[in-house]
Amino acid sequence: MNTIKASADIDSLFKDGQRGTSRFVLVLSHPTPEARDPHTGRVLFVAGKKLGNAVHRNRCKRVLREACRSVGGPWPGFDVALVSRRGVDTASREEIQRDLLEALRKSKIVP
Repeated sequence: MNTIKASADIDSLFKDGQRGTSRFVLVLSHPTPEARDPHTGRVLFVAGKKLGNAVHRNRCKRVLREACRSVGGPWPGFDVALVSRRGVDTASREEIQRDLLEALRKSKIVP
């Protein structure tokens, strides 16, 4: 899975990205820059310090990573940030997948 690593790309995603929210996930998306291959997509997984200690945040990111894989990510033509919200670590797999799809629809990544 291609991930976003450059801080400039992350900053532009948070500044200019299309937002889609749901109960457990915030999705920020931005079209792939023309300098890169438009048929590839990249993903960023974020869990802020408000969620808890490092062990807890890493679990949240693992859960989001698995949900991303199960719903078809990364999405060609988009850079996407998946930001964990409270409850993602205790929710069921089906709830997280449903929430992620809802947020992806709101940000116009999937129909």
